[in-house]
Amino acid sequence: MSAKTKLIRRIIFPLQQFIQAESFSGILLMFVTLLALAWANSPWAATYTDTWNTPLTIAFGEFGLTKAAILWINDGLMAIFFFVVGLEIKREMLMGELASLKSAAFPVVAALGGMLVPALIYFFLNNNTAGVSGWGIPMATDIAFALGILTLLGNRVPLSLKLFLVAFAIVDDIGAVLVIALFYTAEVNFVFLFGAMLVFGILLVLSALRVRYIWLYTLLGIVMWVLFLKSGVHATIAGILLAITIPARSKITETEFVKSTNNIMAELHTVYSPQENQDREVEEMEEEQYQAAVYTIEDNCEEALSPLHRLEHSLHPWVAYAIMPIFALANAGIFIDANLTSGFSNPISWGIVLGLVLGKPVGIMLFTWLASVTGLVSKPATFSWLQVIGAGLLGGIGFTMSIFIANLAFVNTPFLAQAKFAILCASFVAGVIAYLLLRIASPKYVETKII
Repeated sequence: MSAKTKLIRRIIFPLQQFIQAESFSGILLMFVTLLALAWANSPWAATYTDTWNTPLTIAFGEFGLTKAAILWINDGLMAIFFFVVGLEIKREMLMGELASLKSAAFPVVAALGGMLVPALIYFFLNNNTAGVSGWGIPMATDIAFALGILTLLGNRVPLSLKLFLVAFAIVDDIGAVLVIALFYTAEVNFVFLFGAMLVFGILLVLSALRVRYIWLYTLLGIVMWVLFLKSGVHATIAGILLAITIPARSKITETEFVKSTNNIMAELHTVYSPQENQDREVEEMEEEQYQAAVYTIEDNCEEALSPLHRLEHSLHPWVAYAIMPIFALANAGIFIDANLTSGFSNPISWGIVLGLVLGKPVGIMLFTWLASVTGLVSKPATFSWLQVIGAGLLGGIGFTMSIFIANLAFVNTPFLAQAKFAILCASFVAGVIAYLLLRIASPKYVETKII
């Protein structure tokens, strides 16, 4: 196998796994969203509110934190979500679509347009109003929902378009994190903030020293999360910062792993060879020798994978199939009445709808086209400009990240329900139009599998 083929495998395989998980997660999110809406508008609507406002306490001796269940979800579980997002960002920047300037340029330009234009549309409609603080809401992209729509298109969509969507959505996530940290932070307690940054510094030192104990990073990460929570800076930022410090290098190289494993397997074959005697039992081998060989292979497997890859692989299913659906169930349940629908003409709702449905595709198309005609970037030849517009519409599915930012922008205000309703409507419209456009723009496509 050539070095180029190995490099392609290292980039494509993790992305294929990521896309598959996110795609099914998007379909699950659709179902959970409908369930939340049905629950919030059913005769048992009161139980919806009561369930998520139930206070929960986590205590260690005299120290404890008491929060409503929805806050544990939005501040706690979503910190894990942002941690996994941070791992994905780091991997993409080190060895994925964002690893080189040439491959990263097109999706980065797309993401910039997809963030700036929606924010400007919202700001223009809400300037000098009480709802202006929600300008960050239409900037976000929900990659799970977007990839869920692409799944429905099957083999009509080339893998390169999916990778483009993943890449610009990850850059979008970076922008969302910066917006949350810089513009949606409450009054800051600098003593706790200093303590959080001190812990972050310790984690950076451990990473520089190539310390690989995941339990140590986890423990310090929890401490940093609590300090951020007390500082007033949104606690989910701790997840991103922790991800930055997770080592991304394996302890042994691929060559060393293969050589060591082959040597062990050769030793095992000398003791137990089924080709020579099919009836020979494994128990004839010295038990200690057999166990030592198995444990050595296990250690080799652990050392061949970096802590970043191991954590991303183990946590991603939990985020995709548990944390995000729980967040959707707790936050998407809006009581839809005449007051909400009749008030849909307010600038907050129109800013979100136009920002996501119009601003996203226009911004992505405009920025990438201008960068292409000026020679700054080049569009991959494997997908068309019409498919870029379709991907831009998929970027207009804000959902998870948009609702998260809405919770920060309009906490304890009547604007929150309006914003959530607008997000759901805009995401639905953008998803439907994107599906129809990509179905028309994408002929039957047969992917080439890399083996």
